[in-house]
Amino acid sequence: MESTNETLQQLGENAQQASYALGLLTSTQKNEVLMAMAAALLAHQDDILAANAQDLENPQVPAKFVDRLTLTSDRIQAMATGLQQVAALPDPIGNVDHAWRNAAGLMIAKERVPLGVIGMIFEARPNVTVDASALCFKAGNAVILRGGKEALHSNQALVQVLQAALTAADVDAHAIQLIQDTSHATAAKFMQLTDYVDVLIPRGSARLIQAVLSQATVPVIETGAGNCHVYVDQAAQLPMATRIIVNGKVQRPSVCNATEKVLIHQAVAAKFLPTIVQALRDQGVEVRGDEATQAIVPDVVPATPADWGTEYNDLIIAIKVVDSEAAAITHINRYNTQHSEAIVTDNYQAGKLFQQRVNAACVYINASTRFTDGFEFGFGAEIGISTQKLHARGPMGLNELTSYKYVIDGNGQIRD
Repeated sequence: MESTNETLQQLGENAQQASYALGLLTSTQKNEVLMAMAAALLAHQDDILAANAQDLENPQVPAKFVDRLTLTSDRIQAMATGLQQVAALPDPIGNVDHAWRNAAGLMIAKERVPLGVIGMIFEARPNVTVDASALCFKAGNAVILRGGKEALHSNQALVQVLQAALTAADVDAHAIQLIQDTSHATAAKFMQLTDYVDVLIPRGSARLIQAVLSQATVPVIETGAGNCHVYVDQAAQLPMATRIIVNGKVQRPSVCNATEKVLIHQAVAAKFLPTIVQALRDQGVEVRGDEATQAIVPDVVPATPADWGTEYNDLIIAIKVVDSEAAAITHINRYNTQHSEAIVTDNYQAGKLFQQRVNAACVYINASTRFTDGFEFGFGAEIGISTQKLHARGPMGLNELTSYKYVIDGNGQIRD
């Protein structure tokens, strides 16, 4: 039996060779393969759902992961639609960002190229398998996927379908590979596969992302963790604020762009708190609050210091009353994960100050944090939402899965 290191090395070698071949495919060829993948997902829907049912039967799956893990006919259709949308997007490979002629007469161009081999480490979200594969493939990258143990059967079924579509199109099936061993030891070795993997993209809980950051020697793009806030300014339309907060918390509470915290200006707290607490409770949300919130709505669950930095991924929310916009901004910049933050206000200056001073990838005025999404931004299926400043930030689409190189044409120039 092969050792883990040998298995990972083979995966890496296969991916690297596949990435070289992907660089030779035309946009038309890539788009035809993506459309074939979409059709294959729908054709093998029953097999995929059966594999997903095996995962859902596992009694050890945490309750908060069930929604993320569950596949339905509608979700498989959405994945197929995502593949079709990626096929319709412009291909960034070969695009020239800009070009110029230098003093020596050299023609210098900055041209988009694939990153190479991308490693994806993620938890119980089978849709990431398809989204990541589609985007990596369109941008000319091979991908090695390491999903969580909770979704192993689902991921195996999905990758088998995608690889079969590659093979049918005479494309190296190693362009998309899945690590079958979901142990932490194998994941740690994968994070150090520097000879073959060009970049790692972890997608999941804050604990997963921190584990990758602390162990990886391969460069990492940090994504995913979302301790997102909505600040209700003293100039807010309160009915609008209610709709935005309830949508941000309830529409899909397990995802990273869900609203986890609410800050309310003290000038509107007495009027707004009873309304928003009741609206959230009507949707089954547990509401926690600081002392000022408890003074107005006494039966909220007392918030602890740990609450302010916690991403719940559940029907739980914490509320704090602040005495100014500056205090709200200070609190957010201390506790947020630089993901998505929102202000509700009719004061233009307050909104713009919030956007300027809050340190996050996406900063909203009068809109739900749930819009931080590759589809909503028009990027097609996203590979993740970067919460760092290098090499990409916010929802990551095709362009963020490329690098660039300088191509220089001369006619015999030498440097004096």
